[in-house]
Amino acid sequence: MKISFIEDGKEVIVKKGENLLPFVKRYQKFHSSKIVAARFNNFIVELFRPLDINGKVRFIDLSEQDGVRIYQRGLLFVLKIAIKKKFPDLKLHVLHSLGKGLYCEVSKDGKTIKLAENEIKDLEKEMRSIVEKDEKFEKITLYKYQAFEIFKKEGMKEKINLFRYRKKKTIKLYKCEGFYDYLYGYMPPSTGYVDIFALRPYDQGFVLVHPDTTCPDRLPAYKELPKFSAIFLEYARWLKIMDIEYVYDLNEIITKGERAVASLILLAESLHENKISQIANDIARRKGTRLVLIAGPSSSGKTTFAKRLSVQLMVNGLRPVAISLDDYFLDREKTPRDESGNYDFDSLEALDVDLFNRNLLDLFEGKEVEIPRYDFKIGKRMKGRRLRIDKDQIVIVEGIHGLNEKLTEMIPRELKYKIYVSALTQLNLDNLNRIPTTDTRLIRRIVRDNKFRGYSAYETIKMWPNVRRGEERNIFPYQEEADVMFNS
Repeated sequence: MKISFIEDGKEVIVKKGENLLPFVKRYQKFHSSKIVAARFNNFIVELFRPLDINGKVRFIDLSEQDGVRIYQRGLLFVLKIAIKKKFPDLKLHVLHSLGKGLYCEVSKDGKTIKLAENEIKDLEKEMRSIVEKDEKFEKITLYKYQAFEIFKKEGMKEKINLFRYRKKKTIKLYKCEGFYDYLYGYMPPSTGYVDIFALRPYDQGFVLVHPDTTCPDRLPAYKELPKFSAIFLEYARWLKIMDIEYVYDLNEIITKGERAVASLILLAESLHENKISQIANDIARRKGTRLVLIAGPSSSGKTTFAKRLSVQLMVNGLRPVAISLDDYFLDREKTPRDESGNYDFDSLEALDVDLFNRNLLDLFEGKEVEIPRYDFKIGKRMKGRRLRIDKDQIVIVEGIHGLNEKLTEMIPRELKYKIYVSALTQLNLDNLNRIPTTDTRLIRRIVRDNKFRGYSAYETIKMWPNVRRGEERNIFPYQEEADVMFNS
């Protein structure tokens, strides 16, 4: 059986059923961070998976998001095992991302238990002991009833509930040191692969910090994000109001029929509208606000939020005027390119910042200005509408750079009200498997780009890594600058 390696173009002959582990050491020199998996004929495969056909191999390291997620899953399994060893009566809950890590809590009999700092240090020490043993992650395929027996024995009721809706007869579980669990996605070969991590005490739990694509070979700088954390906790309360904890609970509501689903949607929309109303009330109370800046990562719902906020501001007797930052893009041929030579649409330099500031200043002085209109399909800025506002009117601007002071550097800070918007996914598959917010946003962007911007799904997916890099550089560093945050 022939296998060729994309890193150096070499071809080798292997026996059917062999895996890629023997080649990792040889090809690590082509990667700046740890290899954790591979793409075989463009499909992700685990390094310990037996191969049975000819193919091309390219190894995956932590400079790729897929590599980071594989590393993260392995680390979470190690964390779960460490908790079971040190605190057998406690249960791990992986709640959401927080900065450069994952915020986790533990519970007993459904009640959150806050670990002391020395207990968290002991837990980290136990994790390092497991990593040093380099125990294998064994992948096993079981019939559903067999997996359910294991879930029942280990107190994993939420997994039994989740897989009740699975049509396939089998379930793939991972086993390590006698412990079992289901992890949604691929895994590294063994515990020794996930040796870079730290546990930081935070609020009622702790943050599991690990390498990411920006720091693939070391721990990224840890920074507490109190506003960002608070918005997750607020929406966790919303889920309790809706009586939803995991995806299983949502499935249960769906099976009850259209009325139950309609009631859930109505409740969710009402909670959203109430939050938007609170934000509008706060803006109305702040005398002197002339500019509301709505920012957030790609496909987070900024435009829809801006429209809904406008309605609530009108309820408060204000007369908002909306301006889209997208209309200030430079013509495509003037758009800067990234290090790969692709257009960097998410860079601040892709916008005509000077024109934007001059337009705002003129509007605040009562002058009439022409607001440009950008045609995304042809990549040109077109002639737009004429606009003049009264002294008591508020300008609403939405765009990814709204929190960056450089965007509105000519406008005094006391005139601005900044809002961070993102589709923060609070609903998880179970206590260990998250639904990443970035996946939700990617699906949104595929639909939007195809419908309104003339891009195919392939083009959007191809651009996505650059979009994510742009968010890390241009958006996330400024999110704590917001006056308020909204989960769309």
